[in-house]
Amino acid sequence: MSYLSLENVVKTFNKTEVVKKLSLDIQKGELVSFLGPSGCGKTTTLNMIAGFLEVDGGKIEVDGKPVHLLPPNKREMGMVFQNYALFPHMTVFDNVAYGLKLRKVPKNEINKRVLEALEMVRLAGYEKRYPKELSGGQQQRVSLARALVIKPKVLLLDEPLSNLDAKLRQEMREEIVDIQKQVGITTIFVTHDQEEALAISDRIAVMYEGRIEQVDDPASIYNHPKTDFVSQFIGEVNHIQGKVLETYENKKCKLHFFGNEQIVSVPSVKNSEVHFFIRPEKIQIALAESNERNEAFQTKVERKMFLGAKTRYILKVHDRHLIADISNTVLNPTEIKEGNSVYTYWNPEDLLPSRMAR
Repeated sequence: MSYLSLENVVKTFNKTEVVKKLSLDIQKGELVSFLGPSGCGKTTTLNMIAGFLEVDGGKIEVDGKPVHLLPPNKREMGMVFQNYALFPHMTVFDNVAYGLKLRKVPKNEINKRVLEALEMVRLAGYEKRYPKELSGGQQQRVSLARALVIKPKVLLLDEPLSNLDAKLRQEMREEIVDIQKQVGITTIFVTHDQEEALAISDRIAVMYEGRIEQVDDPASIYNHPKTDFVSQFIGEVNHIQGKVLETYENKKCKLHFFGNEQIVSVPSVKNSEVHFFIRPEKIQIALAESNERNEAFQTKVERKMFLGAKTRYILKVHDRHLIADISNTVLNPTEIKEGNSVYTYWNPEDLLPSRMAR
């Protein structure tokens, strides 16, 4: 039995459904990210869980009890907002204590729990400071402490790191995961940042146009996308289009593309067109004079970009372009210059079948 359950949840604005019969089960202690482009419904869904928006259809349950008709203060949820939402006239202590005072927790208990929460987010000794005296990362820690101090059943984070610089984002996301696992709290993390979701999540719910396209662990989302949207939204992909020359009983076919033939695993019809995606890091290249692979095809290096541990090559073949990301430990980038011809190949199992019409 799931701890947090959304069943056929609907939200409508101006007669337009922005969340469309969304269902999702989240286990106790699990960290699930809602990932998707702007306008996909992820923050709207989060606000319905929190109680800031009414549910227009379906239901939401926590620990087997319906909560979708309760006001926000009765749902026992902690919320961390994108803009921190701290009271500027209150000290750090009073900001964190605010929810406890509303719940009429005894003063000695408030003092104990606030200090514990600040210790947890590494802000012990900052009790008397005001928000304007803190950095962005410190303000976000105060916001997190305020959400956790009430000991909520569910922690909701709405793009909490989007206002921080890249280095601080990485530090804060690691801290959030450490704290989340330490406390063991069920958590939903809303983000549009793919790397962020892949790095922190137990599972990711990829959303598009008010629906969940796929819910899975990060590795499965990346390596085994179930829809074309997930294939193209998560990471980068090259789009391969080819013609089926022969079909076989074991759901394999001989595919012709870029003047090359390859056996691939996909149900198909002879003479039909099929589409695939392949990640840039799955494409391999070899110098023309060192090519020993029959399935390799010739391409031209139009551009290369040194990216630290890897080099990105923009390859041209048959008026099409491919992106290949090659580790600099595998191939020395100084050996290949723009304008060179190279042989390009990949393993057939690394092709991701498209659901496009065949």
